[in-house]
Amino acid sequence: MTAARRSLDLSAVVRLGELGDQITPFALRAACDLRIADLLADGPRPVVELAGAAGAHPGALLRLLRALAARGVFTEVADATFALTPLAEPLRGDHPMSLRDSFTLLDSDVRAWSAIGHTVRTGEPAFDHVHGQGYWAYLAGHPEESARVDDWMRSVNRLHLRTVLGAYPWRRFGTLVDVGGGTGGFLAGLLTRFPAVRGVLFDLPHVVAGAAKVLAEAGVTDRCEVVPGDAFDAVPAGGDGYLLKTVLPGFDDDEAARILGNVRAAMRPDSRLVLLEAVLPPGDTFDMAKLFDVHAMVLTGGAHRGEDETGRLLERVGLRLTQVIGSPTLTVLEAVPVD
Repeated sequence: MTAARRSLDLSAVVRLGELGDQITPFALRAACDLRIADLLADGPRPVVELAGAAGAHPGALLRLLRALAARGVFTEVADATFALTPLAEPLRGDHPMSLRDSFTLLDSDVRAWSAIGHTVRTGEPAFDHVHGQGYWAYLAGHPEESARVDDWMRSVNRLHLRTVLGAYPWRRFGTLVDVGGGTGGFLAGLLTRFPAVRGVLFDLPHVVAGAAKVLAEAGVTDRCEVVPGDAFDAVPAGGDGYLLKTVLPGFDDDEAARILGNVRAAMRPDSRLVLLEAVLPPGDTFDMAKLFDVHAMVLTGGAHRGEDETGRLLERVGLRLTQVIGSPTLTVLEAVPVD
């Protein structure tokens, strides 16, 4: 193909424009914060009415929704009147696969992402560079943002519960210790599905402080003990199973090994460890894990890992990888103590 011919082929330019668009992600998050999809659940509404209900400026909201409608999120059914599209339905809070709270718009995250160049140049998390402290310490000192992150995790858990629970024989556990389990959304769903299993929810004190409501709403309070603590110090001992769901990618190898070492110390010889993670595939294959890996790099300095990398990390602390089971979302990795 000649240079002149290549210059007329705009497909690469159009595709790069789509990939490099920073407008749509911010607009989508703003619409989620305003609960626009919820306000359209009963049918089309004029933008003036939507703005009044959402506490938004009518002209600004009109421009925002027209941009999103051009991407297939919402549709303008009449002049300045909008409705849901199939793509917008999961943005409703009452949707069974709701992603509304997954699209958070936190100032602290945005400021960190604006410094991604620092991470690429130095290998250090941009979040620490911008805020002067690590991600987890920052959330501990900013309860409103921590609560938003908890909402995000609950939203993601709904998806994971539908895709992961059928991939592994969870009913084998009498007691399952969920290390770093947040406010208990995933564990509560698991206990609901498997009524013979008892749970121990373990996370930082300011995190599990919000667990009582989650467990009560699921009706599993009587089968779940809530234990505040720090996995860098120790974890509850003697469980039949130990679950770490999307925990290790938040930390670098040394930090992850320290957490795993404490889990190994708490395990009985017949205990099992179950990791739920997005595992990096080799080559150019698209997988969300490769995007999540950059997310971890920028915010926490952590990393998503391939199967072999995870196996070596487990070996460092006396654990052996025994099973790797795929699901439509996360991968299930099982490990047992080495004799």
